[in-house]
Amino acid sequence: MLRKRLQAVGAGAAIALLCLVAAPVQAGQAELDLLTSYIGSWHGQSVLVGGKAPESFTCRLTIAKGKLAKINYAGRCALVDLNLSVSGTIAFDDASQTYQAAMSSNAGFTGLAVGQKQGDKISFDLAEQQADRGGNNVRIGARIQLIQNSITVDFQVEFNNSGQVLTASVPFSK
Repeated sequence: MLRKRLQAVGAGAAIALLCLVAAPVQAGQAELDLLTSYIGSWHGQSVLVGGKAPESFTCRLTIAKGKLAKINYAGRCALVDLNLSVSGTIAFDDASQTYQAAMSSNAGFTGLAVGQKQGDKISFDLAEQQADRGGNNVRIGARIQLIQNSITVDFQVEFNNSGQVLTASVPFSK
């Protein structure tokens, strides 16, 4: 039971960890420069709260130059005895003037998010209602913020049958 909940939470973290495959785009140099400023190896750690006891976990994230005006990312979080991973891309879409991100995870969750730029911050918000591998309905909410030289992922997983809510905020640094 705990493993299933951690898989769902990990899926939330995975989705949060950068809900990032975007449509073909024609980004300008400023948008491309902003995206490529995040290229590198990132690491973060946090505590999952809302369960029987707080659970510490660590994450790592690698961002690399993709094709055209995209960046690719791959991330992994280690929770108790479970590893969760995500991968995807982020790009700027000239037509909508938004950053777009999509991702997939090893827990079977996928997501698409549109990012809004405000000053030097890009925020991606994601809300998904999906079933976990056990068939239980799970609501996953995530906010990813790219701010200058940092990445922060906040997520929340709510198990609809029990009402239990698990949350974490993961600050990443290079």
